[in-house]
Amino acid sequence: MATERDELRDRLDRATAHLDPPYAVVDLTAFDANATALAGRAGGKPLRLASKSVRSRELTRRALDTPGWRGIMAFTLAEAIWLARSELTDDVLVAYPTVGRGSLGELTADAALAETVTLMVDDVAQLDLVDDVQPADRRPEIRVCLDLDASWRPLGGRVHVGVRRSPVHTAQAAATLAATVAGRPGFRLVGLMAYEAQIAGLGDAPPGQATLGAAIRFTQRRSYRELLHRRSAVVAAVRDLADLELVNGGGTGSVAATSADPSITEITAGSGLYGPTLFDGYRAWRPTPAAFFACSVVRRPDPTVATVLGGGWIASGPAAASRLPTPWLPEGLTMIGAEGAGEVQTPLTGPGAAGLHLGDRVWFRHAKAGELCERVNDLHLVDGDEVVATVPTYRGEGRAFL
Repeated sequence: MATERDELRDRLDRATAHLDPPYAVVDLTAFDANATALAGRAGGKPLRLASKSVRSRELTRRALDTPGWRGIMAFTLAEAIWLARSELTDDVLVAYPTVGRGSLGELTADAALAETVTLMVDDVAQLDLVDDVQPADRRPEIRVCLDLDASWRPLGGRVHVGVRRSPVHTAQAAATLAATVAGRPGFRLVGLMAYEAQIAGLGDAPPGQATLGAAIRFTQRRSYRELLHRRSAVVAAVRDLADLELVNGGGTGSVAATSADPSITEITAGSGLYGPTLFDGYRAWRPTPAAFFACSVVRRPDPTVATVLGGGWIASGPAAASRLPTPWLPEGLTMIGAEGAGEVQTPLTGPGAAGLHLGDRVWFRHAKAGELCERVNDLHLVDGDEVVATVPTYRGEGRAFL
């Protein structure tokens, strides 16, 4: 009896029979369902789309057309300017501090851009750089968002749980920086962001690792409680100094939990639209896989191995098996440990290998979301068993931001 994955393979094969691998597809039914499900988990609070997790202007527009989605979180100022000028939205928040003088020059020379794009800061020196590019009396007012470190630091700070982002960790530190921004000519403090990576970006149910999963869930519960109180105190302290338009937090892995924080006004999400493999290790919600890439079988070294051309599309992060792409269709394929996913070839073994022939497609899922788009110029959009459109990725439009 055919499984759901067998049916998915047949459908994708039929839809793309006219294409030569490697190529990438997005299943629109799954993409749209994920967009709707994420909005439903947000508790009525708007979702800001993390553009780096999509990296296609057309699919960004499609997500933003879904009720519950509003605004973009860009990962560089250059990208933010490009997206703002594309008229996808009038609200672009840059997720990381900016030191690019060229991009700052563009921003400070354009009043419309300055009203659309919000810079992220965690250090007074970042304000100094803006003024060095264009003094306050010669440019429009620049919108600013403070980046609060959301990591958990138990045992008096001797343990660090989370990522190392902003140096601003306490309400006092946030108030000090907020006072500086609020009192400085040429800047307007409009937002606060706190990304709880140890909750939103870490799966709490890693497959086959029950003990580790229990430890992660314990840590996340403790971290969430600490952040709930600290973020509330920070927001209260900053609101005494500025009229905040937004308090941003979360990610795909914590939409419901983050939305329950009364201090939060919006949640960021993006990876859940494509449903990469890293999100297979979450209990609260798992997106439907929507993005895939296909490679051709080009040789059969022996009856137990099928080798595809390419396949080494590795995700960023710690060098670990979790960052490898996963051979998804047909079922029953695994990589060979001594070779892994190769730039020019990837040998596959397992029960699914025996039935593969030269020219057959093997469908992979990427470990992350938007990074898939750095490997292809186009995304083929599949509806049912038909490619209904082909849209460019950032790379296909000649744009590479990081």
